[in-house]
Amino acid sequence: MNEELYVLPLVVRIERATPPERTDALEAAAMAVLGLLDDPGEWAAELHAWQSTGKIRKVVRRARGAEWRRAVALPGRTVEHRTAEVRVHPPVPLDDWPRDLARLQVGGTELSDAHEPPPAVPPVLWANPGLEMTAGKAMAQAGHAAQLAWWASDAAGRAAWRAAGLAVSVRTAPARDDFDAMVAAGLPVVRDAGFTEIEPGSCTFVADAPWLRGRVARS
Repeated sequence: MNEELYVLPLVVRIERATPPERTDALEAAAMAVLGLLDDPGEWAAELHAWQSTGKIRKVVRRARGAEWRRAVALPGRTVEHRTAEVRVHPPVPLDDWPRDLARLQVGGTELSDAHEPPPAVPPVLWANPGLEMTAGKAMAQAGHAAQLAWWASDAAGRAAWRAAGLAVSVRTAPARDDFDAMVAAGLPVVRDAGFTEIEPGSCTFVADAPWLRGRVARS
């Protein structure tokens, strides 16, 4: 029997008149994932089923108006982070989404930063400057990076992270050489499975924090 695959749904609120800043949305997505990992609550069984396959797929969809209100009515948690609102729902089977989530659009989610993001504070999730990703794709990848960083953190690192409200910064690495150096430095790295937009095996994000250095085997 084939093992059932699960996916983690994330919904970003994008109202036409007030879209969120791109960086805010990426950070909110990562924080939503971290909150669920740290405290799954009544969704512990769903979280276990999702993580046990080793394929931590995430899908980001967008909603506004009545769509957003229907998404909020479903089981889940909403993270409000500066200009962004992102709702994380418990993992669902890949082919059995709740109707009000399945009807939401997934492709073409584009956002930009109208203002310079505030100074980055560790942990920092660094995007590969050599890759172009839609905001939805980048949100999913930032969520992956946050999850890998959480898994790689020891008890003391997680406690410090928790005390800081599971905050995370998302930025694009200054140059490809900088990104490659972090990939080679024993830090958590996201290698894309190639389902959408990116070539399989591409390194999309690397997570950096003082307590993560040297905890992951070098590539």
